Amino acid sequence: MRGWADRVAEVLAARAADAGEDFGYANLAIRGRKLVPVLEEQVDPAIALAPDLVTIYAGANDIVRPKVDLDALAVAYDEGVARLAATGAQIVLFTAFDPGQGGLYAPIRGRFALYNEHVREIADRHGAVVADSWRVAHRLPGGILGSDARLWDVDRMHLGPAGHQFVAMMVLDALGLADHGLEPLPLAEALAVPRLQQARADLDWARRYLAPWVQRRLTGRSSGDTITPRRPVLAPIE
Repeated sequence: MRGWADRVAEVLAARAADAGEDFGYANLAIRGRKLVPVLEEQVDPAIALAPDLVTIYAGANDIVRPKVDLDALAVAYDEGVARLAATGAQIVLFTAFDPGQGGLYAPIRGRFALYNEHVREIADRHGAVVADSWRVAHRLPGGILGSDARLWDVDRMHLGPAGHQFVAMMVLDALGLADHGLEPLPLAEALAVPRLQQARADLDWARRYLAPWVQRRLTGRSSGDTITPRRPVLAPIE
């Protein structure tokens, strides 16, 4: 599965090639990281690459923790973005998706909204572009919402292919590249699921994905503990 960043990089690389310009793409992301570790581990390496464009998609892993100080988190985020913006690079920040009024994350919907306001304020302060998942996802074709399960992976925590395509389109649109040529991926028909069948699916999901996630939180582990950045240096798209 190609992530949204890969899809964005492919479009930018093609444009650079058409213009006879060099292009390099690095990806320092590691799944499961909370925002402060992202800043501590990735800002300096990013600055060292002397980038023209930096995207930062982080914060959701903090929002869903049992306790989080979003105001303190925003202070750290602001400091990290300030350092990146000082390099002259174009910065792209992301708001979180609206979790909707039902489902796993509905009880902490207010946290998502508050976090997003912090992101927008930080972006205003440092001249960053906002890829506004919350607002854009309310304008998806056909009345689809960002909380639609068809945009997400089976673990209900990470984007699936259709979701990554949507985010890639959103980033390119936010950068003013509306003629990027990407189109939404086709979605399966949304079918009504009988209550008992849905309950069984939820129970299976909780056993396969939620329980291991909780176990990792209780033991201080992360799904990204053994992962290193897959593109730590700028390199052409192959």
